Amino acid sequence: MRLRPYIHCLDFETLRKWMTDERTHSLWSAGRFPFPLEGNSFRQSLDDIALRSCDAPFIATDDDGKPVGFFCYSVNPASNEGMLKFVMIDSSLRGKGYGRQMIELAVSYAFQFTGAEAVILNVFSVNEAAKHCYLSAGFTVRTETPDAFAYKNESWGRCNMIIHKA
Repeated sequence: MRLRPYIHCLDFETLRKWMTDERTHSLWSAGRFPFPLEGNSFRQSLDDIALRSCDAPFIATDDDGKPVGFFCYSVNPASNEGMLKFVMIDSSLRGKGYGRQMIELAVSYAFQFTGAEAVILNVFSVNEAAKHCYLSAGFTVRTETPDAFAYKNESWGRCNMIIHKA
């Protein structure tokens, strides 16, 4: 697996197809992007996030160059913590180890190239598969916030997770 920058004109349609339903989309975006994803608004949102918090979007590819995952990453120089956001794996590949491999690669990038001493992320408590993926990649639960997000008639807790540089 490799990481490369997200290139909107090459990657958007692939990314859009991974969003199979509105609930999954909300688990991924926490309502920050409209469903279904639309090209121009997604590009503008990524640009806005980059200006506000220096997030950089990445694509994970398999060994043949086929996109298999997406995430955004930023580092906070004051706390020396990196943050992963909007983590997503191709829906047809979930549960096959691609997520853990991508997260491990992203964490390695954070430690080796951005000098982060820790990497954090947030995941909704109801997203058990994603939480399991992060735990298997070495993250631990730092805090849990009940009822952090409302989706239709559901209330989701938020779990903040962290991994420290060894």
